[in-house]
Amino acid sequence: MATIGIIRPATAADAVACAAIYAPYVADTAITFETQAPSVGEMAERIEAALNRHAWLVLEVDDAVDGYAYAGPFKARDAYQWSCESTIYLRRGRRRTGAGRALYGELLARLAERGYRRAVAVIAQPNEASNGLHHALGFTDIGTFRKVGWKHGSWHDVAYLQLDLARGEDPAAPPAPIS
Repeated sequence: MATIGIIRPATAADAVACAAIYAPYVADTAITFETQAPSVGEMAERIEAALNRHAWLVLEVDDAVDGYAYAGPFKARDAYQWSCESTIYLRRGRRRTGAGRALYGELLARLAERGYRRAVAVIAQPNEASNGLHHALGFTDIGTFRKVGWKHGSWHDVAYLQLDLARGEDPAAPPAPIS
């Protein structure tokens, strides 16, 4: 098994590496429905926004970023503030090394510590690798929107999966921004 590496909070300086990891997913797959890869500046803005309210972690191996996982708002309305949408991207060649499970597991633990109650994954289909990782981490299927995304000349379904991050039903307080 390959070395998993160091998992740490991202910084704006990681935007170059994160943008490079993400660009092939945008250009070559329907895993993301973005059709233009974000610039390094836009990626830095995304990192800063995620760090303020949720989390953005990177996997560093031999001083290079090999993957990242982050969370953001599930929906904008206040009633959703205890829920978040989470995602992960790995540099190609890192699947089935334990890297995804370690990185995503750490993200989910940090979200639970912050007070989030539910994580939702939104997965364009087909994507057996992502489906498998999410199921292995305890996510359950919620539903599938059929043929809602058009990319690379075909329609794609989107599956929603959910994970309970905390026990109990009454949150003491909403998750707070990092100070």
